[in-house]
Amino acid sequence: MTGAAANGRVDICIGGVTVGVRSSDAGFRRLLEHRYAGFVEFGASPDYEFEVELTQPHEGSADDDVRVYRSNGLWLLERGDFRAEWDPATRRGRIRQSANPYSIDTVLRIVHTLVLAREGGFLLHAASAVRNGRAFVFSGVSGAGKTTLARLAPPDADVLTDEISYVRKEAGGYYAYGTPFAGELARVGANLRAPLDTIYLLAQGAENRVSDVGKAEAARGILANMLFFAEDAELVRAVFLSALDLVEHVPVLRLTFRPEAAAWDLIR
Repeated sequence: MTGAAANGRVDICIGGVTVGVRSSDAGFRRLLEHRYAGFVEFGASPDYEFEVELTQPHEGSADDDVRVYRSNGLWLLERGDFRAEWDPATRRGRIRQSANPYSIDTVLRIVHTLVLAREGGFLLHAASAVRNGRAFVFSGVSGAGKTTLARLAPPDADVLTDEISYVRKEAGGYYAYGTPFAGELARVGANLRAPLDTIYLLAQGAENRVSDVGKAEAARGILANMLFFAEDAELVRAVFLSALDLVEHVPVLRLTFRPEAAAWDLIR
């Protein structure tokens, strides 16, 4: 019996933050252990904890819009396929969803964005990798080439993610972490942490080249690709200030590239 099965809880650690997901359904716990393999801790003391109530599939869809808002001191997280509430004071919450990993995946992303917003960090639509002990982040909209760059990564680069990058501000600067939030590669990233060296705004072109980006353009590029869902003016302002602080401390460049391994010759 695994640690998760023994106590009815699966503890998922992403970015140094552990979220415990408790369920009485052993099959659902096994599903979570498989989905988040490499990011599951055993014997952990979670920072936050959710009780999952499994329901039958209903008319709601994962394609519905997400709503995240405060009510009576609670965060309410809603989409067609789930409803969750979270008390930030007690760090406990409940989730009602059907037995699939996609709903809990979205809840985890939302919770991490709320936690990170108060710490100067964020989730970013971006691929990222660690090379020579330093992290490089490649940000862009769908189709910009995030997965392509991750797929072309050389043997000496550890891919942290091809879809959702995790950035935290810590003593000494910004750090990037691996995540289990996969895109087209359909595999979890390496569970590593490294100081953030450079963020590249992606563009596909006829040649491989790196060009400078002004601070204002860099901030706009970062903000356009941040994941943030909450209808909360205070946290929206915090996220905006995080982008401004980031571009003051981390180089942001534009990487124009062809879909070929040689593009990585520019990543040093």
